[in-house]
Amino acid sequence: MARPKAKISARRATRRRATKRAAVRKTGNGARTRSKPRRPQRFVVSHHREKDFEGGLRSYAKYRDLGIVKATNGMVRAHVIRFVPPCRPEEVSKRHYHDVDFQMVYVLKGWIKTELAGQGAIVMRAGIAWIQPPRIEHVVLDYSDDCEVLEVILPADFATVELE
Repeated sequence: MARPKAKISARRATRRRATKRAAVRKTGNGARTRSKPRRPQRFVVSHHREKDFEGGLRSYAKYRDLGIVKATNGMVRAHVIRFVPPCRPEEVSKRHYHDVDFQMVYVLKGWIKTELAGQGAIVMRAGIAWIQPPRIEHVVLDYSDDCEVLEVILPADFATVELE
C-alpha cells in the first residue's frame, strides 16, 4: 500500500515543479521573471438583441456590451459599436487617443474612414481588422450608414483623451 502513495506524491511533486517552471519566464537578456497571476475568468455568451444597443462614449454611436468585462473581472472589454447615420464630420472628427494596453477593431458591416497618426487616412471595410497601438492619436473621418465594428480593449476601464 505504501507504493501507490509514493506514486501520488511523485506526481504531485512533478506537477508542482511544472507549475513553477510555467510561472518563471526568461526575459530577452536571460533574466528570470515571474508572470503575474491571472485573474479568474468565467464562461459567458452574448446573444444579439437590438434592445442591447445603448448610448455610450460617443453620441454618434450605440454600443452593445458583450459581457466580457464581468467575465474577465475587468481585464477586457469587448463591444459592438453601431455608428448612427448620417455621419456628421463636424461631430465625429475629433482627434483623440485611448489610454489602453491593447485595442483591436474589426469591421462587421459597412465601412469606416479613419486617420491614425503616422498612417494617414484609411478606409476600413467589412472583414478588415486592425490594431491601434496604445495612445495612438486618431480621428474618425467618415462612415457608412450601416457601419458596425467589434472593438476589443485591455484593460476594460480606460481613459479617452480629447485633443481638439
